[in-house]
Amino acid sequence: MMKMNEPLSLTQLNSLSMLALAQVGDAVYELLVRSMLASEAPSGMQELHRRTVAWVRAEAQAAVAQNLRPLLTEEEEAVYRRGRNSKVHGIPQHANPGEYHSATGLEALFGWLYLQGKTDRIRELFTAITEAMRDGA
Repeated sequence: MMKMNEPLSLTQLNSLSMLALAQVGDAVYELLVRSMLASEAPSGMQELHRRTVAWVRAEAQAAVAQNLRPLLTEEEEAVYRRGRNSKVHGIPQHANPGEYHSATGLEALFGWLYLQGKTDRIRELFTAITEAMRDGA
């Protein structure tokens, strides 16, 4: 069993499904977004929720994933592609399959990095994402 904050080895990571990595990455990504937005002190909880959803919905994640791909290492790109190509069960009505798969790839990448303890790399990629989102990319 993994201890809190103990990184996994590549062997352990490779034994996990891409969807398991995406589940972890979804939480990591949403926590980063919520932390960033909360620090900006929006006017209230409804506004904070609205802004969070705008950042974490599949369409937004798919858009930033495309902008992020040139910054990825070969290994990170391979993880993204494996996550994107995973067989998902059920796609939300508001997202098309391509967007949902791209978002899953991004989440798998964030989960993969997090479980290795690569928080500096996560911060670097999240900074690129925030700049792209704020620039309207």
